Amino acid sequence: MVRPYQFYFNPQTASNNFFQSNINIENANELAIAEFDSMVEKLHAHQIKVKVVQDTQEPSTPDSVFPNNWVSTHVGGTLCLYPMYAENRRAERKSSVIKFLQKNYKIEKILDISNFEKDRKFLEGTGSMVLDHQNKIAYGCLSERLDKDVFSYWCDKMQFKPICFNALDEKDQPIYHTNVMMCMGTQFVVICLDSIYIKQEKKMLRNSFEQTHKEVIEISQDQMNHFAGNMLQVFDIAEKPHLIVSEQAYQSLHIAQLKRLEKYNPILPISIPTIEALGGGSTRCMMAEIYLEPA
Repeated sequence: MVRPYQFYFNPQTASNNFFQSNINIENANELAIAEFDSMVEKLHAHQIKVKVVQDTQEPSTPDSVFPNNWVSTHVGGTLCLYPMYAENRRAERKSSVIKFLQKNYKIEKILDISNFEKDRKFLEGTGSMVLDHQNKIAYGCLSERLDKDVFSYWCDKMQFKPICFNALDEKDQPIYHTNVMMCMGTQFVVICLDSIYIKQEKKMLRNSFEQTHKEVIEISQDQMNHFAGNMLQVFDIAEKPHLIVSEQAYQSLHIAQLKRLEKYNPILPISIPTIEALGGGSTRCMMAEIYLEPA
């Protein structure tokens, strides 16, 4: 996780992130940092290991709190760097963060595909893609933040099966990141199937989930708008799963949905209203999973 230095509304990402709200929040930066620290404390309290990197003053990166878009790590020692849509988000690929990972973990290979930015082609990490690591499947909804060619290229290099589809919000706008409408657990998938308007694509996804033995837990468009799709299943030091979700998302879920999720893992709600409102991302976006061996 990257602790923000200066957090504020980013107009460069707002053109296609309809979850952002350009509202006036007094002391927004201080509130965001407090929300971040509280989240880290809560994860630690549940025996979940967190590596925190402090963001730097320069260059100014208002979205540094969302590292999963520009970096991912993978079993076998691969670190991936991604092409980013917003120019000021490209500065998040700071050498200090990469050096921190290289110092603490065994990295055998770096797959850097950020040069696709020159061609205005983007793939924003595990925001654009939702990965089923067990079955080596990458799910991605097409948008300005996920280019089909780059998606296929990454899947080929990383030996994941690509599954591409289209998804729209209730205003018929493309959903900018797959991870706001879909969350993959080891035994379940949370997904807003209402956003997928092409019947064949919906059927393709259902078939894939059935073949990989995932219980499908559907959420509505309204629940998606409250970040109910932006969850992440993580594992504590005893390898027990926990589902990390924001307080806003948690409150939007029905009792029946919560019961189905709690069959597989306890749910850990975390309050991050400032980060959600101005940043347009939630708890999942704040965590970049570490699949690397310690150095």
